[in-house]
Amino acid sequence: MPVITTIEDLRQLAKRRVPKMFYDYADSGSWTESTYRANEADFQSILLRQRVAVNMENRSTATTMVGQAAKMPVAIAPVGLTGMQHADGEILAARAAEKFGIPFTLSTMSICSIEDVAEHTSAPFWFQLYMMRDREAMARMIDRCKAARCSALVLTLDLQVIGQRHKDLKNGLRASPWPTPRNLLDIATKPRWVLGMMGTRRHTFRNLVGHVKEVTDMRSLASWTNEQFDPRLSWPDIDWVKERWGGKLILKGIMEAEDAELAVRHGADAIVVSNHGGRQLDGAPSSLAALPAIVRAVGSKTEVWMDGGIRSGQDVLKAWALGARGTMIGRAMVYGLGAMGEAGVEKALQIIHKELDITMAFCGHTNIQTVDRSILLPGSYPSV
Repeated sequence: MPVITTIEDLRQLAKRRVPKMFYDYADSGSWTESTYRANEADFQSILLRQRVAVNMENRSTATTMVGQAAKMPVAIAPVGLTGMQHADGEILAARAAEKFGIPFTLSTMSICSIEDVAEHTSAPFWFQLYMMRDREAMARMIDRCKAARCSALVLTLDLQVIGQRHKDLKNGLRASPWPTPRNLLDIATKPRWVLGMMGTRRHTFRNLVGHVKEVTDMRSLASWTNEQFDPRLSWPDIDWVKERWGGKLILKGIMEAEDAELAVRHGADAIVVSNHGGRQLDGAPSSLAALPAIVRAVGSKTEVWMDGGIRSGQDVLKAWALGARGTMIGRAMVYGLGAMGEAGVEKALQIIHKELDITMAFCGHTNIQTVDRSILLPGSYPSV
């Protein structure tokens, strides 16, 4: 086993162990992937100010996200098909998050169901919802979240239509993965993955199959999914979700201050500045570039978080310094899961936390609550 010291180490290991069609699903963007690359690159251009002769004892990175205690301002983002990165992937990632002390978000398009995760964890988790045409199916899903004692609902706003992801098309990845000879040959070279999948009964989208009237298997799921993402999504629909849910509501996919203001007006307890990891509108700015204007517009009215491009604890600290009061990680978690299962997710969280903690100390702070943009070198970071 190689020595793992960075998220990049986990990525390289995951690339070797996860079938290409599923690895590429997570590690890709839409069209030219320019926004996908910008999400990560824009963090690298920000420079930090090092301070010395500061007492660095008794450091704390603790905070809360929509009232839930978090060891650091990080939550695991919803990622579809997580259970195809590693057998029972959502359960394993949720366990790792619970053990570490941060929130976990389950995707609508997960392999493990709401009930699966609730059965195998004890901490409340969050659930991510897509707006579907079938409101009755959505209402039942929200009710299942209540029954599972989910503590927040994350409504994703930027998937009314699906961005074209060239790698998925070339790999034959769809709601029911296409078993091409190339895919089968690649899977045959991943014995650890195959053995894991042979040891679980969870191979389909269990939040949908058996819970939606028209969906009984992967084939019917594919046609239902293609028809169900609702391009008519508008703010009255969000009001309907909030009323039906009745709990903490997080709106994900905000990239403009005007939309952030509307989100606050419609009762968002938190918003996530996000371009869907560069998987939707290619050519949009990075989430980090969009963050300052949104913080300025609504940071005093609701919790502003961000996701996209976070690969280190330094990235988390930079986002916090620019006003984000939480971050969400998707790919960093996926790399850990694909590399080493639950232990890999734990390792990813440990890496991020250690980098966050030590960098904060070098910047002259012992408590993340006192960190602001004064730790950043002027001229190196995006401003309003």
